[in-house]
Amino acid sequence: MSSQLTPLAADVRGYAFPTLTAEQINRIRPLSKVRRVEAGEILFEPGDSDIPFFVVLSGTLDIVQPDRQGERLIVKHEAGSFTGEITMISGRLSLVRGRVTAPGEFLEMSNHDLRTLVARDAELSEIFMRAFILRRMGLIEAQGGDVILIGSRHSAGTLRLQQFLTRNGTPYHWVDIDNEAGVETLLERFHVSVDEVPIVVCRAEKVLKNPSNEQLAECLAINPQMDDATVRDVLVIGAGPAGLAAAVYAASEGLDVLVIETTAPGGQAGSSSKIENYLGFPTGISGQALAGRALVQAQKFGADVAVASSAVRLRCDRRPYEIELSNGHTVRGRAVIIATGAEYRQLALADLARFVGVGVYYAATHVESQLCTEEEVIVVGGGNSAGQAAVYLARSCRRVNILVRASGLADSMSRYLIGRIEDTPNITLHVRTQLTALEGSDRLERVTWRDAANGADTTSDIRHVFLMTGAVPNTRWLQGCVPLDDRGFVRVGSDLRAEDLLAARWPLQRPPYLMETGIPGIFAVGDVRSGSVKRVASAVGEGSISVQLVHRVLQE
Repeated sequence: MSSQLTPLAADVRGYAFPTLTAEQINRIRPLSKVRRVEAGEILFEPGDSDIPFFVVLSGTLDIVQPDRQGERLIVKHEAGSFTGEITMISGRLSLVRGRVTAPGEFLEMSNHDLRTLVARDAELSEIFMRAFILRRMGLIEAQGGDVILIGSRHSAGTLRLQQFLTRNGTPYHWVDIDNEAGVETLLERFHVSVDEVPIVVCRAEKVLKNPSNEQLAECLAINPQMDDATVRDVLVIGAGPAGLAAAVYAASEGLDVLVIETTAPGGQAGSSSKIENYLGFPTGISGQALAGRALVQAQKFGADVAVASSAVRLRCDRRPYEIELSNGHTVRGRAVIIATGAEYRQLALADLARFVGVGVYYAATHVESQLCTEEEVIVVGGGNSAGQAAVYLARSCRRVNILVRASGLADSMSRYLIGRIEDTPNITLHVRTQLTALEGSDRLERVTWRDAANGADTTSDIRHVFLMTGAVPNTRWLQGCVPLDDRGFVRVGSDLRAEDLLAARWPLQRPPYLMETGIPGIFAVGDVRSGSVKRVASAVGEGSISVQLVHRVLQE
């Protein structure tokens, strides 16, 4: 019987490390070769890419991970077991070492052939994909990665890197310089000082001092290689629910897909602590979990996903269309799906930018909630995201204050969330109230809000504010290429006016399709679209619908 990752609950261990039947193994054989292995043989190392997939026929294989104490055993594979976790699908670098501990015979399959098998065999696909996801979850829970993040809970840079690693599903070892003993020795080992934090030790070899997300992504090699000369069938810009849905459907239907995402899969929805009104999840699902599953689906079907790069400019005057990226690359596509979504509106407050990450946050996930345990906090906003954040934070915070400008929540929030807020004793709703001042030295220390009903100001020593107010479209990179409405959202389909089509020089006899902009073959879906519903389910629907329209355009 194989030993399993200790963080995994007992009821999922069998799914994470199943034993294949003889009949299942026989279905793997046609795409595999038999390999004789000897004790002590190393089959793969941390940092290796494109590693094979192995099924143990006889003998044993230890999966271990180097750490600061030497080496940690993750699992011992015996007859019927198979190797791999999510890197087999994502194409990222291996996190573990595979060492043969007893001689025998293994089936060896290339990464390409594994993808082929997963696409053809529904039963094996379910077994492998479920195991890969659960194994990655175990690595994350055990901080089982080859990344060390050394930082402070009072550092905006540290929080940014924690958010990036967490939302991209990258396991890492967290070292808190404020509380962990022996930090000085660790810093000396890597020749850095305390005032240079946050520090990332990447793949146990390269030391990065307060790196950008792009620098960290490059060091971790988490993105596919980009060839500026390659012309994709479709470029999807943005990996929120709409973009990921488009990627899943396009890739599953045989299109060559590249997805470009600024930060991490999930978009604004990915920062939601729990979505309870999404079809098929009666107990709810976190935005990060939903995004992670969708990402694996897209990659399973062959979509390439690149993170930590932003679209800077769309060149729409000729086809294939070209998009300049912040990393200096230019990507080309026969069709484009704009799914860049919207971001929370920044309040007009003095010193707001100074406190972002050190008291002011635009997400309320486990990462942020750890910073304010047993404290009083403020959530600004009256939409579903604000309601989900307030309910989630109320579990660990002493008190949660919700500030809204309106006279109530009924016009902007789902009824189930309103009921949850009303039933939570440590949540206080302040209506017709707005935040007016933020104060502090190197981090937020106190806030002031004003009650519009009586004009009274209240100042309180509250150190954590979560801003979830309104939506501003991420359309700056379009630079007038496609028609926008007066708020900057993209007009599509029947919402396009005659003057919009005239200004965009619409060249075809047919009118634009449902999600098509004023430029043929360029579509806009999800929150970035003018008049969108701003719900996860509608975004997913729009993303999937747009793919059918892309097929029509590519056949023209």
